[in-house]
Parts: sequence; C-alpha cells; structure tokens
Amino acid sequence: MVAVGVFVAVRAVGVVVVAVCAWWSGKDPVAVLGASWDSVWYIGIAEQGYGRTQVWPEIGSVQSDLAFFPLYPGLMRAVCALLPWVGPAGAGLLVAWGAAVAGAVGVYRVGELVAGARAGLLLVVVWGVLPHSVVLGIAYTEALLAALAAWALYAVLRERWLWAAALAVLAGLTRPTGIAVAAAVSVAALYELLLKPRAPLRVWAAGLLAPAGWAAHLLAVGIRRGDPLGGYFAVQRDWGSYFDFGRGVAGSVARVLAGRTQLVTAVVPVVIVVALVLAVLLARGWAPLPLLVYCGTLLVITLGGAGFFESKPRFLLPAFPLLLPVAAAMARARPRTAVAVTVALAGLSYGYGTYLLISAPLPL
Repeated sequence: MVAVGVFVAVRAVGVVVVAVCAWWSGKDPVAVLGASWDSVWYIGIAEQGYGRTQVWPEIGSVQSDLAFFPLYPGLMRAVCALLPWVGPAGAGLLVAWGAAVAGAVGVYRVGELVAGARAGLLLVVVWGVLPHSVVLGIAYTEALLAALAAWALYAVLRERWLWAAALAVLAGLTRPTGIAVAAAVSVAALYELLLKPRAPLRVWAAGLLAPAGWAAHLLAVGIRRGDPLGGYFAVQRDWGSYFDFGRGVAGSVARVLAGRTQLVTAVVPVVIVVALVLAVLLARGWAPLPLLVYCGTLLVITLGGAGFFESKPRFLLPAFPLLLPVAAAMARARPRTAVAVTVALAGLSYGYGTYLLISAPLPL
C-alpha cells in the first residue's frame, strides 16, 4: 500500500534524524527514543508491575504509576518474553513502531471511506509529518491509541459493531483519553438504535461494552486506593492532572501571550488554535458522527484538563480525523502543491521533533 510505504519512509527518516542527533550530542539514541520521561514509568511497570511512587516534597507532588494504563506495558512485557535480547526500552519501541504502522493503515482506511483514496493517502502523509509526529516513533502510547482508534472508527463506519466494541475496550486500557474511542462507539450505537429500534443485539452490546476497558482500570485503581469511584482521580490529582474546564489552559496561554517563554511552550497555543479551526471545518456537515464524537471528546479532555500544558499537542496527535479537511483540500490541489506542502511539513517535523527530544527544557 502506497500510503503505508510513504508513512514508514517519512517516520523512519525522522527516527534516524533523532538517533543521529542524539549520538552527536553524546546521548544514547535508544535511551532518548525508548527511555525518556513517561517511557521510564512504562518500563518500570513492564519489569516489576505496579507499585512505584515518586515523591517531590519541594512541590508537594506524589506521582504514582497507577496513573498509567496497563495495555502498553503489558505488550512490552510480552515482547520481552518473546525477544528477551531487545530489553524493555527496545520492546517499547517495537510496540510503538508496530502500532504506528497499523495506525497508518487504519487512518488510510478511514480517510478512503470518508473522502476517497487520494484524500486517504494524503491524510496518512500529513499525520506522519505533523510537528509532534516524532511521538509516533518513541516509546509512548499515542501510536497505540491512534491505531486502536482508527480501526475502531473504521469498524463503526462499516457497522462491524462487535469489532468496534472490542477495539474500544483495548483503547480504554491504553491511556485516559481512550474513553474518546468508547464515546464514539457508544454514541454511534445509540444513534443507530434511535434510527432502528429493532437493530440487532450486537448494536446494544457494542454501545454498552465499549467503555468497559477504561472503566475497569479506573475501578481497579480505585479499589487498590480504597476508594472505588474516586481513587483513580485522586491519583491523577496528585500528578497535577484534573478537569478544570479549561482554566489551566487559558492561564497558560495568557502567560505565553504576556511575555517571553520557551519554544516548546509557545508552540502549544498555535497547535490549540489550529486544532479548533480544523474541528470547526470537520463539523461543517460532512464528517460522520463517530469521527465528530471522537475528536470532540479528545478536545474536551485535552483542553479542559489542568496540568502538562506542553504535552497538549501530543495528547491531540491521535485525533487524526481533524486533518481530513486538510487532506481533502490537498487532494483537490495540484500534485506539486501537495508535494511541496508535504516536504515543508516534513522538514518542520524533523527539526522540531529533534528539538523536543534532544534540546527541549521541559518534558514532552
């Protein structure tokens, strides 16, 4: 498939650029790609299970690994069992890279179904050359969530309800924003039932089962913390992450506009504005309901949550349907225009992605 070949080529170049720059700066490329920031927490869970807590008395923060969902470290553990010589960091990279490729296929299928084969190809390409697409090549969960989301949305659009529900359950075990996949499946099932009250039982099952993975992790963490319904949210609050209806994001944007700040912080408001504009374009009557619900839920969670302001762009990386208006416009343009836009975005992606992993003063 041309789309997958282009995606793999684009992202492979990005990984090589980061690896070479890491080596040039005296850093271990595998550590930069597979054992930085959140990856360290996933490695700990994969090796020893849950139970690690990091205390920061100077800022009053208590960070527990219970904030992290189990599917990704579970897959890392499985890879280590099959290929013990790769190590946990290597296993995390193999899972992320495999998920990114599977996600590219799913993104293409969704784009092809909604806007045609040419737009599907360009959707994959643009997704692969976003400024923050470097995250698709490191040991983080965004690639895995994007893959599960893409195939779940494709299954919903093709009315394969049980497949959609199963993938939504797995997405809910991947990261907190996995609930966006469940929301898309459940709302689509509800809409189907409103249109067809005598819809098959599998539609009911999909709507009810889709949130099960996300709910299971929250309940398990809550029971472990002695508060079944609130324990997980207490863990997140200890990390400084909670839903504040966007007050934290608004305050951070105001600080960026008020004066000088780090590049990694200054870029975030730009990404937010672009995402909101694309969401409006997507909602102008032609995008299927599941895509709107999925992207809308991701936007609400990401922009309505406090903490980790610099991470907001990577939280939005799985929201690939937002790029459909761009892909559709490029599909209508001349081929050389699409090529020029792709090359420009790829150069920006390689440069900015390398900065994020090698030089940025704040965690990604």
